[in-house]
Amino acid sequence: MTKSDELVQIAEKAGGILLERGWRLATVESCTGGWISQTVTSLAGSSDWFECGLVTYSNTSKASLAGVAGSLISRYGAVSAEVAEAMVSGALERTDASVAVSVTGIAGPDGGSEEKPVGTVYIAWQFPGRNAVSQRFHFHGDREAVRRQTVATALSELARLAQAIPG
Repeated sequence: MTKSDELVQIAEKAGGILLERGWRLATVESCTGGWISQTVTSLAGSSDWFECGLVTYSNTSKASLAGVAGSLISRYGAVSAEVAEAMVSGALERTDASVAVSVTGIAGPDGGSEEKPVGTVYIAWQFPGRNAVSQRFHFHGDREAVRRQTVATALSELARLAQAIPG
């Protein structure tokens, strides 16, 4: 099985759970540049559970498209739990999606710091009637490896978290 097949399998699992619940997904991606959306939309039938994908690479687009307050970015940095959570909440306020996932991180090879080294990624999820939740990850490898691990984790945790919500 190729690595792309693994991502598709993870997306199929997440999609099946969302479809079963009648939930529609929005993605808000920074460091993955739309890779989550691309993986999801590679599946036939994803239009039944996928609403939209926003690529908010710049701080300006995080504010204008996802409604992230500039003060959050100034205070915590674009790569932070606070910004990741604001990204999912903003997407749900601005779209017809009922579930959202966001990613913001430092894929490298440059841009890291002692506090937030290359490979630092924050992923957030939000489900109907629930507050946003986020987690900090530290992935290893080159830029592509960090991005691939981010996509896999965002989707696998989406499935796990969705499945844990009483249906």
